[in-house]
Amino acid sequence: MDVRLDHLVCWVSDQLRALDFYEQVIGLPGVRAEEFRDGKAPFPSVRVSGDTIIDLMPENAANRVDEGTGVSGSAGHPVNHFCLAFGRADFDALEARLARHGVEVTGTGSNSFGARGIAPDVIYFPDLDGNVIEARYYE
Repeated sequence: MDVRLDHLVCWVSDQLRALDFYEQVIGLPGVRAEEFRDGKAPFPSVRVSGDTIIDLMPENAANRVDEGTGVSGSAGHPVNHFCLAFGRADFDALEARLARHGVEVTGTGSNSFGARGIAPDVIYFPDLDGNVIEARYYE
């Protein structure tokens, strides 16, 4: 079976501010960013990999998401965290960008199990809307 994570949805209070954070601080490229800025796309996304994006949805869209999924009360539920795996050099660069932008690393760990085995170091930090992000690297 070949299954991949296609996208996740993060609820954000200000889509442009969130897009800037994910692009400038985390370093993920925008998807449909210009279309969103021009009013031609309902939300922007950022690319995690060739297979996966994060959609930046406005908090006030939760009721429309419920209607779309057909599952009442399913929208807007918090997720504990999501994890982004970087190469070691990109992980180090992320830590420097977080510090430069005044983003507090709220937790750390070592020898943490994940999709590709054990990561020697992990960090946790919130985005601008309180979504918790874990960042790690594998050797």
